[in-house]
This record gives sequence, C-alpha cells and structure tokens, in this order.
Amino acid sequence: MKKKLSRRSFIKRTFGSVLTMVGAGYGGYFYAHQIEPRLLKINKHVISHDDIPKSFDGFKIVQFSDTHLGFHYDLNQFKKMLTQISSLKPDIIFFTGDLMDAPNQYPFTEEIVPLLKNLQAPFGKYSIYGNHDHGGYGSDIYKNIMELADFRLLLNASDQIQLLDGSSIYVLGIDDAMLGRPNFESAIENVPKNHYKILLSHAPDLADNAVDYGIQLQLSGHSHGGQIQIPFVGALITPPFAKNYREGFYEINVTETPLTLYVNRGIGTTRLPFRFLSKPEITLFTLNSSQ
Repeated sequence: MKKKLSRRSFIKRTFGSVLTMVGAGYGGYFYAHQIEPRLLKINKHVISHDDIPKSFDGFKIVQFSDTHLGFHYDLNQFKKMLTQISSLKPDIIFFTGDLMDAPNQYPFTEEIVPLLKNLQAPFGKYSIYGNHDHGGYGSDIYKNIMELADFRLLLNASDQIQLLDGSSIYVLGIDDAMLGRPNFESAIENVPKNHYKILLSHAPDLADNAVDYGIQLQLSGHSHGGQIQIPFVGALITPPFAKNYREGFYEINVTETPLTLYVNRGIGTTRLPFRFLSKPEITLFTLNSSQ
C-alpha cells in the first residue's frame, strides 16, 4: 500500500521541483549567454577533388565569418581569435562577411585595421560583403577597413591563386544576396572552365545558383548555424538566404559539376546575445588532389 503523501512533504517536493526548474532555466541562460559563445571551435576538413592540381596537396585555407563586432563581441575576443588563426599557419585566409554588427555605429573601426593587418598568409587574404557590412551605410566603412588591412575585397570578381610551378586555382567573391547585387556572370567572367574554383558567398542559399556555373566549392556564413537550436526542433530563426543550408557540408548535384557547400557557423552573435548547440567556429580546409 502506497504511503500517503503529507501536505508538508507535498509542499517540499513541489518547492524542490520549482527550484530545479528555475536552476535549470538559469543554468541554460548562463550557458547560452556566457559560455557557449566563447567555446570557439576549430573544425578541420580535407577537401579532395580531381580538379585540384597535385601541387596544391596540403594547401591550407582558413575561413572565418560573422564576427559581428560591437554586439556582445569585443576587440579583445577578436584579437584572441585572430591569434588562433595565425597559429594554424594558413596559406590563404577567407573572411566571408559581417565584420561589425552596425558599421556606422561602431566606435573602434581604426583599431580593427592593425589587428587584421597582422594576419599573415603567403597567398593572400580575401573578403566579401555580408549583409551587415552593407547595412547602416557601412559599405564604404567596411571596404576601407579591409583594404587597409591588406584584404582583397572581391565584389563580383575573381583572382588567380598560382604556385611557382604555374599550376593554379581560382577564388571568386559574390556580393551579398540581401543588401547587395550578386552577379555570377561578372564574378566568373575571367575564370577558365577547366580550373578548380572556390566561391565566397556570404549567403549559403546562393549555392542553388552557383551550381550552374561549374563551381566546385562554395564557402559561406550568415546562418550562425541557427545560433540557438532546440533539441528535436532545430534552429529557432534562420535568416533569409540561409533557409536551405544552415551549417556544415552539403553536396549539390544539379549539373555535370557537383558543388560542395560549406556553411561556417561564424564567430559572434546578432539580435540575441546567445548561442545554444551552435558553437562559434574557425574552419581549416586542407586541399588534396584526388587524381
């Protein structure tokens, strides 16, 4: 026979349950606000493809994205993150947009330049526009920072990455899909068809267009990996042009040349100063010829 629960025991158990729920709620809030946004993860991947020249075996690419300086992400955190990038000794560096959360309101733009300028990569540093880089009349502010920091800003343009033996690959940069004017025809105009091509596009969903241009690899950001993910539910909010592809690898096989898309979860936050089940990341890609 079950023992009858006394009123006092019932109150104690109820109070204990409430405290547990409150503690769990506060713990979750504290983790999402103070801990996970600082759990920067370095993800390492090998990219193999027949079109990658043999001489590019071991070539190291670092991608970082969506720092959103000014929105709960400060210059001290930014400096530490850049130090981690330098420790990877990349051959080339790609920044895929959204440097500051509100460029025309950020008071420390001049301090960003020397920090980015200190990044070293023998084959160059490249950047593209994100929606926040254009937003708030920030286009020229962002352009000035990146150029002073020795980043080449690819605006519907391309560049050849050539080794001493004459072998080469191409990097293309497309304008932001939300606030810019992406133009694939202009970006690919001077790129030979039989070369390996890497597209930098802030918006991952532009992969559905990029696949028609014989591009083998697209690197994107913008989604923040959903930033806040609920178990069994998924991301609470995904921005426009990040509805189809949220994080990690995707293979898109619409044409004769399949496209591999990688969506970086980014570094900072926006709108809400939280990350949950979506740790910030730097990505290191190592190229490998599969010939």
